[in-house]
Formats: sequence, structure tokens, C-alpha cells
Amino acid sequence: MGERAVIIGYSFWGFLGDGITDTPDGGRSHRRTLIDGLIAAGHTLVFLQADRDRTEARTPLAGPYVWDSGLPDLDALFLEWRWPIPGRNDTPCDTPGHTCDQHRQQQLLNHYTHRHQVPTLLWDKDQHLPPADPLRRIANLTVCEPALHPRHGATSLLFPVSDHALATADPEALAARPRRWPLVYVGNQYGRDTAFDTFFAQPARHLDHMVAGKWTNTSRWPHINFIGRVPFRHGLDLHSQAHATVMLAPTRYATSGQYTQRIFESVLAGCVPITPAHYRAASLVIPGELHACDGAHVADITHTLTTMPAQDRARLLDRCIRRLDRFRLSRQLHTIGQVFDQHQGADNGNLTHHTTRNR
Repeated sequence: MGERAVIIGYSFWGFLGDGITDTPDGGRSHRRTLIDGLIAAGHTLVFLQADRDRTEARTPLAGPYVWDSGLPDLDALFLEWRWPIPGRNDTPCDTPGHTCDQHRQQQLLNHYTHRHQVPTLLWDKDQHLPPADPLRRIANLTVCEPALHPRHGATSLLFPVSDHALATADPEALAARPRRWPLVYVGNQYGRDTAFDTFFAQPARHLDHMVAGKWTNTSRWPHINFIGRVPFRHGLDLHSQAHATVMLAPTRYATSGQYTQRIFESVLAGCVPITPAHYRAASLVIPGELHACDGAHVADITHTLTTMPAQDRARLLDRCIRRLDRFRLSRQLHTIGQVFDQHQGADNGNLTHHTTRNR
């Protein structure tokens, strides 16, 4: 795949554009970057789930994008993994509120991965695939996780940031931008209560702050300024108005070194990413002076940032930008090429041996 154009079926349940406000789809910050990178490399992509940009956001996208609700001929299958969500995608298709993402995903696995042995990349972006799941033992399927230390034999495929965005980021301009908030957090509650308690709620008692995202159980934090979910661009704008954010994560992310898209969303907006010191591989992606031991440490770091001379802040941001190198798109495209090429090599270097065409 690395040197030859192929047809890739890409399954995702989300949006390529800004989408709708009431969605947990974090992929909007990096999905189109990855897809456009694959297309620019000469590959043909066919989207195999519903076109939610058209049907829900009412903003169909122009460009070389093709959706197919059938079972088109493919050379490779790329799945953004969907898991069972009780009452939503595990119900009969005619049930009110049902979404058919998981049913469609199973159809794709049955047809391409099992029946035709098409090379398959399963990107477990939320680490929900069980350790003993039989899919992990399928010869023509590779499980990837967006973690620096992926679990259960998975391959590391990180959330991508554009090479161009990194090359053109201007730390001096970012450092000179006026900022309204000492501390913000943009993201949802899911599994983050413990980290939030320690690293955000405590310093927020003494710092002007804002939290955007879906937080449904907040009674224990009456002092926090929760504003609920906001449009995608509003979330990006909050980072551009803030001195700092905190890389809050569920335990499974922290222990595997999985950094979400918030790391480059914040850095490229000039918002410094303070990170819990226990977060695995923190030293690889965030400068050491931004590693916090507890909430008081977060408050101290934030205070330093709010009073830091612009030239010092620019140097710090420059170091943050440089450490995003591991996330750059070109590295992730190389990983994807390696994943598919290993299956290609298993059949004497002929990827089209696996194709569903003419079967």
C-alpha cells in the first residue's frame, strides 16, 4: 500500500465537518486530516457508514468524498471501532432512537474481513475492544490504538495532526495573543471524575475558569463553571482564549499513554497543556515543567503562565509544538501503510489477492 494506490473502505460514525453540537465525536479534529492525507497519497476512499454531515448537520461536504451503503469492491477495510451502547445501537433497527453503526460494522466485518479475508485495520480509538475478543486473533486484521504504549499487542496509531499545521505554527504570535481565561477544559465527563477532582476542581476554586462538554453528574462541584456542550469551533476558540488546560483522562488512557486530540487542539491555539505527572510517556510529549503532581501544582503552573513574559511563553510553546512530532500525519500514514503491507506480504506481495472484486 505504501507505494501503490488502493481502494480503502472507511467506516466511521461521526462527521467530516463541524457536525452538530450534541455529539461526542472527537474525531472532527483529526478525521478529515487523516482521510485527506490518504487521498493525497493516491488512494481511493469509500465511506461505508451514513453521511451524517448531510443528514444530521445539513452541511454536505464538497470534495473527493464518496459514501456507499452497499458492499463495494475494496482492497482494504479501515474501521473506527464502534462498541455496544445499550439502548442506542444494540436495539432492533426500527426502535426509536436506534443508530445502526454497530449493525453496519458487523455487516462489514462479516463480508470483508471474515468472508473475503480483506486486510482490515481496526482502530480502537476509545479502547473498548475486550482483551480476549476473537477479532484480535484474525490473521488479516490488525488492532490499532491511539496510545504510545498500546495494550494487548495492538499497534500504535496516534491521532494525526497536519504536517503543514506544525510547520506553520508561530509560537511568538500565539504567545502575544490576549487571553481571557487562566484555565479551561474542553471535553466530556466519561471516566474522568477522579482526574477532574484532583487536577481541575481543586485549582478552579482559585482560578477563573470554564468547562465545556457533556458533564451530567456535577453536583459534587458546585463551584465549577460548566457551560455544557458547545459547537465544535467554539471549543477550539476557548483554547485560543485560555492560558492553560489540563490533559484529563480515564485511567485506561493515562496508563497506556493515550493522548487525545486535545493536546494539539490546545497547543496550536497557544493554550499550554498541563499534564498529570503520572500520565504515561508524559515526558515524550509535554515539557517537564508542565507535569503536575496535584491540583495545587496545577494552580502554581497556571499562575506562572499568566505572569510569564511573552518571549518565555513563546519558547515554551515552541517546545510544545516540537513535541507534537509524534502525532504528525506523515507518521500515521506510514503506520497505516505498514499495517496493510504486512497483510499484503503474507500473500507474496500482492494486495489485490485480497480484493472483493470479481468474487
